Amino acid sequence: MTDDMREDRQVAILFLCLGNICRSPLAEGAARAAFAEAGIAAHLDSAGTGDWHVGHPPDLRAQAEARRRGADISDLRARQLRRRDFFDFDLILAADETNLADALAIRPADATAELKLMLDLVPGREGESVTDPYYGTDDGFGATWDDVAAVAASLVARSRG
Repeated sequence: MTDDMREDRQVAILFLCLGNICRSPLAEGAARAAFAEAGIAAHLDSAGTGDWHVGHPPDLRAQAEARRRGADISDLRARQLRRRDFFDFDLILAADETNLADALAIRPADATAELKLMLDLVPGREGESVTDPYYGTDDGFGATWDDVAAVAASLVARSRG
């Protein structure tokens, strides 16, 4: 994170995956819960690089896993990454290398947002992808939650300075 993210203003973080129905809404939910528990205000959102699910709620399996972990993501709706996001957010965290490359491809030259992989924030996990549970079994959503909860904990720690 950049130094300006540690100032008294509210940090703005966007979580990014492919369709914005599994990994990124789970990351947003985990971060909302972690920031709320820490008493830290933050602007948190999620988006997808693709437009297939725009307007749809998160996958029902993602919603169930979030509920099981104490977070409600049922009110979230999928949206696609916009060029404006590169100015509205301090940090954009991509779930995997493909999402990162897709974001870099539309990133304006004068963008102000820092762009990196989610797990780059977790020591020992740099360069790794967040587990994509979409085509797997329901228990894959638990592994994804574990990944994004580790990212959320790191974000909270960094926000405390």
